[in-house]
Amino acid sequence: MLALPPPPPLSPQPQKEMMSTPLQQIVISKQSMNQHTPAPYTENPATRKVTKQQSLLRQPRRTNPMVWCCAIICLIFSLLLIFFGIATLIIFLVIKPKTPLFDIPGVSLSSIYFDSPENFNGDFTFLANFSNPNRKINVRFEYVYIELYFSDRLIGTQTLPPFTQRQRESRLETVHLISSLVSLPNNLGLELRRQVQINRVAYDIRGTFRVRANLGLIHFSYWLHGRCQLQMTGPPTGVLVTRSCRTKR
Repeated sequence: MLALPPPPPLSPQPQKEMMSTPLQQIVISKQSMNQHTPAPYTENPATRKVTKQQSLLRQPRRTNPMVWCCAIICLIFSLLLIFFGIATLIIFLVIKPKTPLFDIPGVSLSSIYFDSPENFNGDFTFLANFSNPNRKINVRFEYVYIELYFSDRLIGTQTLPPFTQRQRESRLETVHLISSLVSLPNNLGLELRRQVQINRVAYDIRGTFRVRANLGLIHFSYWLHGRCQLQMTGPPTGVLVTRSCRTKR
């Protein structure tokens, strides 16, 4: 039998490669770790300023005492307004204030004549009755303005001085109206002449009043409008035949 040759000796190169591979992996892994490690953070001055401002804004501010005083005064004033509003409403519902009345119980038509076909002159006097129907409220007429009309054409005006009326009180005022050289259109001039001839003259009285009602410490003002349509006999002794008066706010 032939003898087999001896096996070749094992080469040490693979062992070296096996031993060098882990070292190389370790070195590479350390380098990659060094590459992934974040750089140290350096704060930007602008960022630091914004952060400081935000911290200052978050700090609670102390309210000025003047602001508190103004708020308290406004609250008190609002409560007073609400209180007086409720009190006035209760008074209106309980007392039920009534509107003063304006009436004309008597008139005197003294003259109507024309200087020319268009210029009218007249003398007219009437008795105005102002009455306060309220039982617990005093009223004061602060402004009294009266106008005289013929067919919606103004022919005279008069104002009266202010006066006061107590509960359920009436007041009579004589009002004298003189029309001098009042220009009338031809159709109205003819109509007025016709009414004088048939002994029936129609005038309108319109009153505008500023009234103040007083109830203790509470008072309120409002406007009144009175209107009376009159029919009279002709001058020089013209007297009242019929009337229709109404007063409204």
